[in-house]
Amino acid sequence: MTPILFVYAKGGPPLEYAVPKIAAHAEVHVLALAPLPRVTESVWRPGCASVTTAPPGEGVELVDLICSHARRVGAAAVLTLSEYAVVAVAHASLRLGLRGAGERVAGARDKRLMRRIWRDAGVPVPGFAEVDGPQDITTAFDTLRPPLLLKAAWSAGSTAHLTVWNEQQAEVAWKTGRSVMEASSAQGYAELHAADEGVSDFLLEEIVTGEASDWFDGAGWGDYVSVEGIVADGRYHPLCVTGRLPTVAPFTERASLAPAALPVAAQRRIEEVSRAAVDALGLDTCATHTEIKLGADGAVWLIETAARFGGVMTTRQAETVFGVDMIGMLVRQLLGKEVGYPERMLTEGEGAAGSLVVLAVGADGRPWAELPAWDFAAVDWSALVAPGSRVELVREHSLPPGSPVPPYEEAGGANSMAALCFLRAASGPELLADCGRILAALPKALTRASAPAPFPIQSPDGPATATTPSPTSADRSTPGSAA
Repeated sequence: MTPILFVYAKGGPPLEYAVPKIAAHAEVHVLALAPLPRVTESVWRPGCASVTTAPPGEGVELVDLICSHARRVGAAAVLTLSEYAVVAVAHASLRLGLRGAGERVAGARDKRLMRRIWRDAGVPVPGFAEVDGPQDITTAFDTLRPPLLLKAAWSAGSTAHLTVWNEQQAEVAWKTGRSVMEASSAQGYAELHAADEGVSDFLLEEIVTGEASDWFDGAGWGDYVSVEGIVADGRYHPLCVTGRLPTVAPFTERASLAPAALPVAAQRRIEEVSRAAVDALGLDTCATHTEIKLGADGAVWLIETAARFGGVMTTRQAETVFGVDMIGMLVRQLLGKEVGYPERMLTEGEGAAGSLVVLAVGADGRPWAELPAWDFAAVDWSALVAPGSRVELVREHSLPPGSPVPPYEEAGGANSMAALCFLRAASGPELLADCGRILAALPKALTRASAPAPFPIQSPDGPATATTPSPTSADRSTPGSAA
């Protein structure tokens, strides 16, 4: 088979799912820039022809490393599924003369550049101002309508996002955001192409008002969606829409669900908006994940586009519901092989699938009163979901059994997650209801299972089947959820 270099970094789909998908079309050589997940090694390791670990370095040094390793294994393509490695892999592919995201990849990574490109192209975005330091905050409040969202330009998983109402709050939030980004960087959750990227780079943007009820059939949905797709030699192919539960304050994602309960006409409107956004970025060949806010009377705003697949389980959701192997399609495209894309974005699927993030905060936004130990196997999942629904633990993205559930911190976003669960149900409404029951019951279910006692915190307040995790300690590979 044709060799491909898979650059592994934190984030992206779990290797136990991703590596077999890549290996079905290429000989997989892994260059690991972060510790590999041991808990699922018996699943992903057999699909690899070689595995090499190396410190990532930065900038030109990192691109040199990727190019050197690609040449050594004779790679016909270089692939990453991590947000943090997208830029470096794109630059390496350009130097090697291989297909990749292209020279304009930064527009799909740096949220400041992204918004400038969209504003100039007439793509609808919230009002925004770039913040490189406290001196920019006054200017932002002179031109924008509060409340505003302070957002790190290079973050992922809603990390370093804070809502502010005045300049004083914004200055404090900027310092907090810098601290969060510095801590994330120390843990490997940071842009790899340049070590100093993202620590001080922020933007303030207006918080636009979503209106889910104007779009969705039924209640309980969040007011934004994402479009998953692939750009193939400059041509964008939107593949499907995924919906969301309402976010946790300020804007931390709780769950990604497919299919989204949207009328076909609404999905076509979303498809065209995503096309305008992705086309404006001028990408070459890569995956795309485009998030769109849904407002009243058909209003939409672009939140962001990434040059990679969405979330950690989005690819599996798309395959489960829509029957598309997005990772396999991208691999074939990067290798120059024939790929059968649908003529238009898929709007109907079979069954339903979702990713649910376990955070110590209720659906109403209130922190859990206690922090119990996390133990997937101790919960009676069959009592929480509909007959026929299934709940699985995503081991690579979950804490080891017995670990205390971390407190939810708004600025930390998905860094506060304890675990990730993958759900399957017979229909979208059943999946939505399953998520609601789990969110309501999980704190007590874990507290009852904890022994000898829960960890105190200062903040106030047909049968289903469940896959039991391995008793081996998991080393969670990313804090990201469905971002």
